[in-house]
Amino acid sequence: MTVAVPPAHVPVLMREPDRSLGGHRLYDDDAVLLLRVIKAAQALGFTLDEVSALIDTGSHAHRRRADLHELAEAKLRQVREKIAALEQIERILVDVRGAGCSDLATCALEDNCPIPFAPIADLVSSNGEDGPTR
Repeated sequence: MTVAVPPAHVPVLMREPDRSLGGHRLYDDDAVLLLRVIKAAQALGFTLDEVSALIDTGSHAHRRRADLHELAEAKLRQVREKIAALEQIERILVDVRGAGCSDLATCALEDNCPIPFAPIADLVSSNGEDGPTR
């Protein structure tokens, strides 16, 4: 049987399941529960590394197990920051729609343009070269 080895940066959350004669993966009840837990955590925005720390797969018993409360608080802060950024984008887009500009170049020249164009200083890198900073 060939087993795919995940890259080192991908956490191994469960063992490779057995396969039927037809090649289908065979999961026992514990594996199905673990898959449900992983998918639920991912739906809440947790990364596989965070999920691995939360479920403590046992492969790193020397590490302190992550606290769900702490990770949930951190994830909640991230979600609230994203919501605030999206709400700001929403407000700008509503204003853009109402501004009546037909294109970005025209809008950039208007005094009442709601698009927050970057100042020229932001387009020059810290080493003095022209171009967007990365």
